[in-house]
Amino acid sequence: MAFHSHRKSDYDLGTTKSGIEPTVAAALCYLLGFVTGIFFFVMEKNNPFVRFHALQSTIVFGGLFVVIMILKVIPVLGFILNFFLSIAAFSIWLFMMVKASQGIAFKLPIIGDIAERNI
Repeated sequence: MAFHSHRKSDYDLGTTKSGIEPTVAAALCYLLGFVTGIFFFVMEKNNPFVRFHALQSTIVFGGLFVVIMILKVIPVLGFILNFFLSIAAFSIWLFMMVKASQGIAFKLPIIGDIAERNI
């Protein structure tokens, strides 16, 4: 299923194994970053909308976690870069939770394509 930035009313989001509304489950994929992303990716085997958001969350926030850990060992410059990266991560987190809760499968550049190919 190819995802584009469609609104919920444009297509059926299906049901979830957990019984949670698909838009809520997709938003929850971002709640605790890659942790909830992995959880929903494993749990929701039959819902491509939720799996897409789960995998996108896992890739984005797993990658950010690794980068932030590396930056923590670099004095001064690492602290400065970490500060700006944290602001960017918070912005992406909030934006993606809103889009998912609206029923929109918003694809982040590069990562969204990877997630879409692997759901």
